[in-house]
Amino acid sequence: MKPPAEAITALLEGTHADPFSLLGVHQGPEGTFARAILPGAEKAEAHDLAGKKLGKLKRIDPGGLFEGKIRGDAQPVQYRCTAGPHEWWVTDAYSFGPVLGPIDDLLIAQGTHFRLFDKLGAHPIRHEGADGVHFAVWAPNARLVSLVGDFNDWDHRRHPMRQRADIGVWEIFLPKIGLGRAYKFRVVGPDGTVQPLKADPFAFASELRPRTASITALPGKHDWGDEAHRAHWSAVDPRREAIAIYEVHPGSWQRDDNGWFLSWDAMAERLIPYVVELGFTHIEFLPVSEHPYDPSWGYQTTGLYAPSARFGDPAGFARFVDGAHRAGVGVLIDWVPAHFPTDEHGLAHFDGTALYEHEDPRLGFHPDWNTAIYNFGRREVQSFLVNNALFWAERYHVDGLRVDAVASMLYRDYSREAGEWIPNAEGGRENWEAVEFLRATNKALYGQHPGVMTIAEESTSWPGVSLPAYDEGPKTSLGFGFKWNMGFMHDTLKYMARDPVHRQHHHDEITFGLMYAFSENFVLPLSHDEVVHGKGSLLNKMSGDDWQQFANLRAYYALMWGYPGKKLLFMGQEFAQRREWNEDRALDWDLRGAPAHEGVRNLVRDLNKLYRTSSALHARDCESDGFEWLVVDDAAHSVFAWLRKAPGAKPVAVVANMTPMLHTGYRLPLPHDGQWREVLNSDAAVYGGSGQGNLGAVTAQDGAAHVTLPPLATVLFELAE
Repeated sequence: MKPPAEAITALLEGTHADPFSLLGVHQGPEGTFARAILPGAEKAEAHDLAGKKLGKLKRIDPGGLFEGKIRGDAQPVQYRCTAGPHEWWVTDAYSFGPVLGPIDDLLIAQGTHFRLFDKLGAHPIRHEGADGVHFAVWAPNARLVSLVGDFNDWDHRRHPMRQRADIGVWEIFLPKIGLGRAYKFRVVGPDGTVQPLKADPFAFASELRPRTASITALPGKHDWGDEAHRAHWSAVDPRREAIAIYEVHPGSWQRDDNGWFLSWDAMAERLIPYVVELGFTHIEFLPVSEHPYDPSWGYQTTGLYAPSARFGDPAGFARFVDGAHRAGVGVLIDWVPAHFPTDEHGLAHFDGTALYEHEDPRLGFHPDWNTAIYNFGRREVQSFLVNNALFWAERYHVDGLRVDAVASMLYRDYSREAGEWIPNAEGGRENWEAVEFLRATNKALYGQHPGVMTIAEESTSWPGVSLPAYDEGPKTSLGFGFKWNMGFMHDTLKYMARDPVHRQHHHDEITFGLMYAFSENFVLPLSHDEVVHGKGSLLNKMSGDDWQQFANLRAYYALMWGYPGKKLLFMGQEFAQRREWNEDRALDWDLRGAPAHEGVRNLVRDLNKLYRTSSALHARDCESDGFEWLVVDDAAHSVFAWLRKAPGAKPVAVVANMTPMLHTGYRLPLPHDGQWREVLNSDAAVYGGSGQGNLGAVTAQDGAAHVTLPPLATVLFELAE
């Protein structure tokens, strides 16, 4: 049947609603018929994929529309095109059948597809005898979606996509292209408005900013060598393991000789040995996903499935993770499902409607960051995000996700005044859709990837953040493995900023945290958030003159490493960076040449070694039976002392003197008589301290020992055998 003139016009203009119904190869009552748009061709001859001639096509429109009968059954075909002396071949994308199947339709429609990253996006495959790339994108309200890229001169008329109307997915298989090709989607909204060209939400790679196209790529790598590392973490309870995290912004830890970002391979050569030397168990990267704006530090991501092009190709990140694992170091990444930026090439109004976000700004706009909030109640959006969490664990073997801004997700009135938010169905402020999303994410991750952990940045007292998300349990339980202890960070930093003469009046800023220290599985975070936006460095937060600031910082670190909870320290603070962190420059590595700075670094190294080798200091980080107060009420001297313990482990006493006064003969209650070795002293001369101490050991008798407490120092004693 010859299409009407308006259909031919629509085909040539790339506006036909169903191009697959007219283009390609079709079986009919008079045999097999082919129709194709071949711009620039004067003649066209059809061949099968093996090169066998099937027949000639006639140009029926000067715009390049060819058609004609061919021999054989309907099958994928290629055309030999000629124009004057020129000849080229075109394999017809419209002669191939769909790639997605009915099972995909069912699972996508249900929002229960846990392999979406294998189906949506761009995938190099072999399909019906040809090698090429399959493209698929979710845009249920679009009138039309076309694939554009460097393979079709960014011409939307060349490759309108096939609509799978039941699930709102558009797909096309493009033969004879491979990896490294730039592409976007041209989306026509339901009202006919053409949207700005959209990057692929499932793209595995992106162009380097300021360019924004997606790139065909393979995620991860195939030759992993981290089996031992992954087997270890899948066999242990992380709450009872030593976890000391070195938080890193990959763009500013170090730079190359030209001031540009290090590649993942260069970073692996420098960062992994450095972390191993310092004894950290994990590296936690600020978001590594693609993002357009450097000063967002990655927290406004436009490519959740793509490692940023700033640091090389996606395989480079996989090589980094593999190298870290082979060295015994885990890799965590910051993950940002709370919000997304409104850059026109991103998710905002993706198909001409509020698809990933809410239309109502009281639900869909984040006032703190001028970003859009995901519609967590939409099953396809939840599935997009849950699959992303699974993707990083599977394709890049990351050891866990630190989930950003959880509190902003849990409350509908977060950072909003009255009238600026919409209550839930019960009239409350809880965002139950976000709660269910977080529970679903944690259940999927822990269920499919043993050994992976999730860590919530949650700054409120939401109940059960790190309680399992059992179906029969409380619906508030979120299922995270750990939660950042923001209260510890705020209270203790406030205390350390006080002049020691005033600390006796604020004793509870240290002791209060132990009232709730075991209500969640906590990580103690001294993160990037504490050293930006005018807050200065940790060293500058300490009170006193320069010597006292260093002493305070050393005492603080030693107190923190002896405090219940896993540890996290942001890069540069291990050698007492003086300047506030700036994402646009490398850390001040020259400071390591100064003994005071290198002394702090050596202390952090030794704290990590002691923390990892002493079960008493880590095996009961999250359980109250691993902690016992020894001195809780000596506010007059600003002394704190407690015992860390674990079954079968030698107990460790942690004693902090937060005044510049040297205390000799201080009576320290101890539960066991005998010798206690001084296993760490933050005032040791090797760390830059005054060298006061206990000559290596003290002896407890009748339930106490008389000890020397150096000024502004924390000392740790371990019971001898």
